[in-house]
Amino acid sequence: MNPEQTAIEVKVEDQRLAGTLLTPASSFPGILFVHGWGGSQETDLVRAREIAALGCVCLTFDLRGHAGTKSQFESVTREQNLNDLIAAYDALVQHPAVDRSAIAIVGSSYGAYLAALLTSERAVRWLAFRVPALYRDDEWNVAKRQLDRQVLAAYRRSFVSPRDNRVLRACTQFRGDVLIIESEHDDLIPHETILSYRFSFSAAHSLTYRVISGADHALSQPEHQHAYTSLLMNWTTEMVLGSRGAGQSRAQASPPHVIS
Repeated sequence: MNPEQTAIEVKVEDQRLAGTLLTPASSFPGILFVHGWGGSQETDLVRAREIAALGCVCLTFDLRGHAGTKSQFESVTREQNLNDLIAAYDALVQHPAVDRSAIAIVGSSYGAYLAALLTSERAVRWLAFRVPALYRDDEWNVAKRQLDRQVLAAYRRSFVSPRDNRVLRACTQFRGDVLIIESEHDDLIPHETILSYRFSFSAAHSLTYRVISGADHALSQPEHQHAYTSLLMNWTTEMVLGSRGAGQSRAQASPPHVIS
């Protein structure tokens, strides 16, 4: 069954962000994709289509400062991008085909960071993180582009405790299922950052951790892209779609859709 694809707009504050919605027919799990810094929804659409075809409603969208709003790249803040994500989430759950108790977020790098913050604002059942980025709590309203890269790099090379970081504290409160994927040769997100996230998901229902051998941060080689797609598809099938057929007592969902 091929999902229907519709171009939509995500309204946030006084702006409209481009999105794409792929949809099925009943009440299905909703999956929201969050791209990384400097990326766009185009990096998620292929995987969103594949997952939508399995029986989910998927939403991809462009964060402010990217794609159609590239002119704001130098000025957009983390707070504004979190507001973008909240608006996209609300757009997804308002779709009549979505089971509001069965929402998954798939985030890469900066998108994973924002997704972790979202769990403090909205109900999320599943989290899939690829190379999740980590930022200091200070300068929250400073333009993301203006953050000191050397300071960030040093921060990420140390183990960070949840008591010292807002995002990691949010992770300690998450009770759903988590997938964390690391790139073996990542020059932006070191292993210490991955350890900080893994340690923080202490209350998660389940935590799956995988490393893509030989991969860099951007998954620049086709084989590494395929490895990520395979890991994500397998986990989604087991966690998100598996819960529907298993009759688990936790919230259940049903069939597919993509919103971008």
